Amino acid sequence: MARRLICLFLSCVYIWLGLSASGEAYAEEVEFTLITDSGTEVFEELQMDEETDELTAREDFIDRIISMGKSLYEQANGHSQRAHYKGDIYVCKNFTTHLFNQNKADFRMAEFPDVKLVIPNNLPAAKCKPYAYGFLWENISAEKGNPFYAAAQFIYDTSLTAEENMARAVEFMKEVKRGDFFQMSADYEYGVGAHSAIMISDYDPATGTVHWMDSNMRGKKINGIRYGIVQYDEEKTIEWWASCFCHKKRGATLYRLRDDIIYREE
Repeated sequence: MARRLICLFLSCVYIWLGLSASGEAYAEEVEFTLITDSGTEVFEELQMDEETDELTAREDFIDRIISMGKSLYEQANGHSQRAHYKGDIYVCKNFTTHLFNQNKADFRMAEFPDVKLVIPNNLPAAKCKPYAYGFLWENISAEKGNPFYAAAQFIYDTSLTAEENMARAVEFMKEVKRGDFFQMSADYEYGVGAHSAIMISDYDPATGTVHWMDSNMRGKKINGIRYGIVQYDEEKTIEWWASCFCHKKRGATLYRLRDDIIYREE
């Protein structure tokens, strides 16, 4: 019984010593002396594990982008926002670009730590041929600040059947990861043309769905001016998404942040 009480006491001391002043756990080796019921001294070393769930710079960057998207969604409060003019941030591509640009200043790429981050524009229509405009970005190198790479891409293949293309499009959507910037050329219930979104969760095989945020997928015109709805935590099946861009000359791309995102040094 005495040994059990001593061990319980030491466990409490161990937990207390493993906390920093800020309340965060850190690794520390501590040597204790245990006195057994028979009076024998026993020396034991205890090792506290390091905290391993701290955010990486890349994860923090993604979190900030998604958090700001949620904030803009809440500010809109269900009301359509102007998405008509070139500078309107609620145009679909402008929305994703705005979220990136508002949060990029604190981050860099480890390979190019002195280069400010940039997000590419959509590739101009003339350079997309023979494909439709909307699912390709300009080819900007990482050396010039582009922290994204094409993690996966679907382009309709006319040498295959419609069913085969659909199967490929569905498989493409299974590659979705949290933080992916999604770009497609669509022909679907909300219109025809380019659309941009940001995925806010990995593909969930249990539900067969993905969650995303965007602006101006759905909208309306008032007196000739386009107004778009801001969306957050929307959910659709990957089959629904595939049906949007699985058309001749169309496609979709998942642009993903590189793994070497770091914090900018002061």
